[in-house]
Formats: sequence, structure tokens, C-alpha cells
Amino acid sequence: MKAVVLEKHGGLEELKFVKNFPDPRVADGHAVVRVRATSFNYHDVFTVRGMPGIKVPLPMIIGLDLAGEILETGAGVDPKWKKGDRVLVNPLNRQKGLMGEMMHGGLAEKCLVAEHQLIRMPEGVTFEEAASLPVAYGTAHRMLITHQTVKSGNKVLVLGASGGVGTGCVLLAKMLGAEVIACASSADKIERLKALGADHVINYKETDFSRWAVEKYGKPQRRSYDGGVDVVINFTGGDTWAPTLKCVKRGGKILVCGATAGYDPKEDLRYIWSFELQVIGSNSFYDDNLQALMGLIQQGRMKPVIDNVLPLERAAEGLRLIESREVFGKVVVTP
Repeated sequence: MKAVVLEKHGGLEELKFVKNFPDPRVADGHAVVRVRATSFNYHDVFTVRGMPGIKVPLPMIIGLDLAGEILETGAGVDPKWKKGDRVLVNPLNRQKGLMGEMMHGGLAEKCLVAEHQLIRMPEGVTFEEAASLPVAYGTAHRMLITHQTVKSGNKVLVLGASGGVGTGCVLLAKMLGAEVIACASSADKIERLKALGADHVINYKETDFSRWAVEKYGKPQRRSYDGGVDVVINFTGGDTWAPTLKCVKRGGKILVCGATAGYDPKEDLRYIWSFELQVIGSNSFYDDNLQALMGLIQQGRMKPVIDNVLPLERAAEGLRLIESREVFGKVVVTP
């Protein structure tokens, strides 16, 4: 089968498009899926580079998120799963770990997955839409909806709003009735965030987002609940962390699901206690998040933002766009 294979860690040049990678063999409790769409996440960049403490068995077909059709099921698989069924795959295999990291992922024509990873796709949801969901939109859904962190009327500031998780947060926060302030790094992304429904947009390369929020909503007060924003969604960390603390209102929330700009930022604990801030972590996603998201798509209430759809032989180009942060939303590959 055709596949994109990581043969050794390094730059994107280590991703090789091959035409004769061995087909997966069905196993007990597993299914072979014909991959119809897979999408990139920044995690795939980390996998290519190599991550301290994580030993990836090479060669590896990368790609966490995928959707497709069942080709074959192994012994012991529930007979409710049949050839031709359209499925979204939860990237987490309970025994082996993440797809595209500990076991072959979506950048191939076929993929072996455990039965427990299968999620039935409803009518009205495309393979490209489904494959966009797990890591990015699933994380956003759990962070905002499962943890009930955003309410109607809240002022919600989203850092990194133009990426997969970011666009998911913008869409879901607007659906929940929030006033959304979206931050991005270019004029083009700013205009696209406006079109997506963001109430306010900030080019963080030109404007200090924290100062903007204070000037717009007032300086947070320690003795009242005046000033500041209700929620900041910060999965960047790094230099954005200290400014985040300064623009959240008393009793407000900082939502964290990652640290793409650095996991060990400068901290000022005085803001945490003085303004009774809630720092709420959110990790991963579950089947119920993905099922709920597909339901929203089916109902016409949400549509994942897809920047590019590329063929398998151009997959490395798509990951380059992710690495250089040149995308708005998701990059999808159709093997």
C-alpha cells in the first residue's frame, strides 16, 4: 500500500512517500480500515523531530486523526461492525498508546485499529470533517463543554485562535453565547477569524493582547468583580503566560490544554490568590466528545475549519504548513 513513513527523527525530509509498504494484517479484536481522510496536528511535528522520553518504534506511519471505512474485522469483534461501515477512529489505543506514535497511523491507504477505537460516523458528516475532530476539536470540546467552563455572556479571549484547537474554541465559545476575542499573527488570519464569528480580533504581533483587554474591559479589581475578561484560553504558555494573569477578572478562569510556546513560563502567584483565579487543566478527549461533535456537524450547528486538503504524496508539504504556522484551521490528507 501507499504510505508516508518516518524512517528516523529529524526534519520533515525524513518523511518518505512509499508505494509498497506492507498492508496491515487483521488481528483478533481489531479491524482494518481503508483510510479516507487523516488530519495533522502539531503533535505530528513533535513526533517527526523526536520527543525526550518517548521512544517511537521506527519506521512509523505518522498521523493521529483518521476516518474511513471498515475493510475487514478480526475474530472477537462485535458483529455490529461490518465491512463498509463509516468510522472515525479515536487515536488512543488503550494497550499501545497513540496512533502515529506507538502504532501506525493515518498517512496510509489502510490502518489497523482496535475495536474500542471505532466510532460510528452519522450521515451528513464527511470523512474530511470527521478526521479533523479528535485531537483539536475533541480537546476544545472537553475543555469548554465537558468542564462547563464557558457560559453565555462570558468574555472569552482565545490565544492561538487560528489553529485547529483555536478555531474549535472560537466556534464552540460562540455556540455557547460568549463574546469572543480571538488572537492571531497575521492580517489574513485576523480577517478569517472575523468571518468565523469572532467579536473582536487582535494581531498579537502588533498589539499587546493583555493591555488591549484591560483598555477594553477595565483593569481587574481585587475587591470587586469589575474589569478584565472572564476566560482566557491559553495553550501556548511561554511568554504569553504572565500577560494572561494580568487581564483576567477576579474569579476568572485560565484554561490550559498545552504549551506550544513553552511549558515552564515565568509565574507570578500573586495574581492567582489576589484575584482568586482558576487555572483549569484539560487533557485529551473521549468518545463522547467526538460523538457530540459529529452530532453538531450533522445538525448544521458547527463545521470544522479546513485550510487545505492534500493527496498522500504531498503530505510532507501539509506538515510543513503546520510547522511554520501558515494554516488557518486544519490540514487534511486524503490517501
